[in-house]
Amino acid sequence: MNIKTFSTTEAREKISDFVNIVSTSRRPIVIGRRNVPEVVLIPFPHTYNGKLSGITNINAYSKSFDFLINEPEIYSTKDIKHKYA
Repeated sequence: MNIKTFSTTEAREKISDFVNIVSTSRRPIVIGRRNVPEVVLIPFPHTYNGKLSGITNINAYSKSFDFLINEPEIYSTKDIKHKYA
C-alpha cells in the first residue's frame, strides 16, 4: 500500500497539529504502526444528521459514491418499499 502513514508515536506528539491540518484542509491523515495503516483521522461532516448513524453520516459525506454521479437514475421514490434513513 502506497500511502503516507504516520506512526502512533508521532500522532501522540502532534495530535493537535493533525486535528488542525485535517479540519482546515478537509483531507484525511492515516495513522498506524510499523508503516501499516490502522486508522484514518477524517474531518467531521458539515452536514451531520443526528437522526442517522455515524457510519451513514460518514458515507454520505465521503466521496465513496461519487462514481454514481454519472449514472442514470433508473429508480424513483415510488420504487422504495422501506425507508431506512
